[in-house]
Amino acid sequence: MKSCRKIVASRYHISRFHRTAIAVGFITSLFPAIPVQAQLTPAEINNFRNALGNRIEAATILGGDYGIGGGTYTATANGNDAKINTTKFGGSGEVGTPQPLGDLDIGWQPRVQGSMGYLTAKNNFQSGLLDDDTSEYRTFAIQFGGGARFWFSDHFSIAPTVMGMYGHTENTFTARNTFTPSDLTEAKQLGLIDWSVDTWTVRPSLNLQYQYTWRRVIFTLSSEPTYYYTESFNSSSANLNVAGNSEAWDNKLDVDVPLGVELFGHELRTGGYFSRTDLNGDLKEGLDTSYLYETHGRLVLDFLNQLWKVQWIGLGGSYFWGNDFHGWSFGADVTFRF
Repeated sequence: MKSCRKIVASRYHISRFHRTAIAVGFITSLFPAIPVQAQLTPAEINNFRNALGNRIEAATILGGDYGIGGGTYTATANGNDAKINTTKFGGSGEVGTPQPLGDLDIGWQPRVQGSMGYLTAKNNFQSGLLDDDTSEYRTFAIQFGGGARFWFSDHFSIAPTVMGMYGHTENTFTARNTFTPSDLTEAKQLGLIDWSVDTWTVRPSLNLQYQYTWRRVIFTLSSEPTYYYTESFNSSSANLNVAGNSEAWDNKLDVDVPLGVELFGHELRTGGYFSRTDLNGDLKEGLDTSYLYETHGRLVLDFLNQLWKVQWIGLGGSYFWGNDFHGWSFGADVTFRF
């Protein structure tokens, strides 16, 4: 079988993207009822806690998962203004060349994946009972895992993987006009403001890929459904617990084009990808969007066989949009071949 003998590009991406977008609902939907805590019923309090759990899981995934790019988001709803910033470092890739899988006509390679990121979100309320109040989120998350890629031909492969993720999220609420001291004390006791929580997430996924080369241009079609299960294991409030489920399904077309032009002794390559990611569960509720489109372009220098395991180094940028979502990104595009 050819795929067991050929060398397959193993890509490990390092990226730090800056994105600007509208993300309605991430923070603004939680807090309008806080000034009247004494009037809330137990059922209403439970609903707020569930909404908060959605947003904690969404913040952890947005802040730490390698499959969703980092950046800066701007959320506007009901006259309020919220900003979300994420910075990430991570990626994925196969190691070595495909090896025969027993007596089967299938090749396989180990696959590793990982990411580390930090998210900050700040909501400056500008209307209503919370006018001039501020709520801030901070999330740190790190994940690692892997699996294997199985080649059924020179073109088609699948890669089942499992990852684990740790997340730490904190909230700080600053009241300037509305709250009385008793209001703030009750809100803290209920676990609605000024809290911290540690979470763990299990992330199984399956990447299906079809790769075709025309002359020297490489076309890669991929589809990757991903499931997230998140639970909290440590919280500053006994009333704050997280237990959530999310799904994301990413479909992407990537094109890699060698230009045949050298710069500083290295060939220039261009290309990019177009993708749609469908969101469900807590991730959909937390970000208040059911899908995300992204179009990405890059311009890189080819370093293959010239600089350790580096395949290319360059710059990349994206534009993306969804339900009340739009934005852009720009950052380093680095790919390794192991």
